[in-house]
Amino acid sequence: MVALFIGFLFIAFSVFAVLPGCLGWGAFVIEFLKGAVPVLALISGFVSILIGAADIKDKAEAKKEELAAAKIQDGTDK
Repeated sequence: MVALFIGFLFIAFSVFAVLPGCLGWGAFVIEFLKGAVPVLALISGFVSILIGAADIKDKAEAKKEELAAAKIQDGTDK
């Protein structure tokens, strides 16, 4: 319950901070996002490639296991 309250408090502060009449940090947030978005896109791309490679490996391994199970069931594993 405390974590939920703190989460809402942080969200409220963030909205308050970027509003033009309050703290006026909106321009700084935009500057930060301009620099952070390409870096986050790069990291997300690498993670996506790693997940895709792992998925391909898993599918190949599952296919091998299915073929081995089919051989055992047919009795052709001699």
